[in-house]
Amino acid sequence: MEVTNKLVKGGEFIIKETDAQDIFTPADFSEEQNMMHQTALDFVEKEVQPLLERLDNHEEGLMRGLMEKAGQLGLFGVSIPEQYGGLDMDFTTSLRVTEGVGGGHSFPVAFAAHTGIAMLPILYFGNEEQKNKYLPGLTNGELMGAYCLTEPGSGSDALGAKTKAIPTEDGEHYVLNGQKMWITNGGFADVFIVFAQVDGDKFTGFIVERNTPGLSLGNEEHKMGIKGSSTRQVFLSDVKVPKSAVLGEIGKGHLIAFNILNIGRIKLAAACLGATKMASTLSIKYANERVQFKLPIAKFGAIKHKLAQQAIRIYAVESAIYRAGMDIARMEQELLSKGQSHNEALLGAAREFAVECAMLKVEGSEVLDYVVDEGVQVYGGYGFSADYPMDRAYRDSRINRIFEGTNEINRMLAVDMILKKALKGELDLMGPAQAVQQELMAIPDFNLEEETGLFATEKKTIAKLKKAILMIAGTAVQKYMNSLAKEQEVLMNIADMAIKVYTAESTLLRVEKEAGVKGEEALSTQIDIARVYLYDTVDQVTKFGKDAIATMTEGDEQRLLAMGLKRFTKADLYNAKEARRRIADVLIAANEYAY
Repeated sequence: MEVTNKLVKGGEFIIKETDAQDIFTPADFSEEQNMMHQTALDFVEKEVQPLLERLDNHEEGLMRGLMEKAGQLGLFGVSIPEQYGGLDMDFTTSLRVTEGVGGGHSFPVAFAAHTGIAMLPILYFGNEEQKNKYLPGLTNGELMGAYCLTEPGSGSDALGAKTKAIPTEDGEHYVLNGQKMWITNGGFADVFIVFAQVDGDKFTGFIVERNTPGLSLGNEEHKMGIKGSSTRQVFLSDVKVPKSAVLGEIGKGHLIAFNILNIGRIKLAAACLGATKMASTLSIKYANERVQFKLPIAKFGAIKHKLAQQAIRIYAVESAIYRAGMDIARMEQELLSKGQSHNEALLGAAREFAVECAMLKVEGSEVLDYVVDEGVQVYGGYGFSADYPMDRAYRDSRINRIFEGTNEINRMLAVDMILKKALKGELDLMGPAQAVQQELMAIPDFNLEEETGLFATEKKTIAKLKKAILMIAGTAVQKYMNSLAKEQEVLMNIADMAIKVYTAESTLLRVEKEAGVKGEEALSTQIDIARVYLYDTVDQVTKFGKDAIATMTEGDEQRLLAMGLKRFTKADLYNAKEARRRIADVLIAANEYAY
């Protein structure tokens, strides 16, 4: 496989090998990035955590007050240019801050809605007048924002929105009528980004202020989790706004909605990462404190397995998040160097890596669900008690698989975007896919030449797993052609293969790079983490591949593909139990998530 330069393309990981020195890892965080992360952590610990019960009870003004404090600290302004009152920091720093607030239960929901889907549409698509009018207040916490896209009849089908915007006869205003639901920050927002159909079919964004006559709110929704975040319906009854309220261009609202979601997805993964570390630490502390049969339960193998597996999946998704985050940042710099504006560059970079953003949204939210679920199990009966922290963590985690497009939608989007890039000639999938097909017909290469270097064997495994993805995806395209979109189960099989392989590769590269600096002995348990994650990944890819093959083929073709899958997913046995115990022992000794 070809080794990439530092600047890579989105989705390219499937067909190219990445050099460990070319990726960004958490060991590369700057002092400034760590400082901003610590500021966010301290804010959550001192300001948010003591108020969780009161927030969940919707004490009037409490969440808004916290948000105002966060704005005053500069946490809202990380990605905002200095001319609008922001700090103008890089994309990786914004991910680091988002991770820092991630352990704040309902707070990061309000935070992410404000700093992401409420502020960024104005920053990236607003004109100078709109930016100057709204961004300074949104940045310093004087104004709060909300994003109104979803309607009772349109969730994933966002463009099916029914809200109407009718121009007045003089063309100076628009009159909005419709209903929006699940609007985060709805109860205290001052500025709403509202999407409506102009002339019935021109999906368009508008900036609507709270005090505009005709805008009203429903009651707070009763939710399973994230009870502290304000979630209301927004009703628009003859809401008259000036034409200056149009955000971007008439009929181009989809560009706002979908481009902002690309950024939102990877940031949601970062927030989930922060929450996983908090839940892991709670699990470890409790396992050290809880005594059964005269021993702390942390001494038992079954508990060590759980603590280690939590940490393995956390470390792996963290590796993938910051790898992709830096790829986005590098692409942004490339586009800036070509003369694009700040706004165009970041949107273009996020669009380039929309595949990775979608995959990480899935993996980040599902790792969090896994970690809190196992956290409840570690706590046992107390895990089910509302007097202990896992109750809230468990309920609050569940929404993340629905936010920013359901995980099912994101799985299918990831594959669809890769295939579209291939059709446009932006990604050469056909050549490698055809090479894999030819390899299936050839005699296997029993090259017994011994590999050298850390992860030499594991890298060969990753390369073979990528061939498995190409084999399954290539077969799916040949079989279904234009009807592939209807084969959602197969698309999700392919997506799951890609997600696991990208995450496994990211973990190996991270450990290889850091071991090159600190030495393998210093990274011994991280090496265990990478190997256990890959060991599990091989089995998962095998299962997803088998399911797809059984769906798509029969007879000789099925047997050929099954043999190919077996060849591409062949890996040596590995003593994962002992590795997990070594990983867990480090956590137990540290009494916190320690990786």
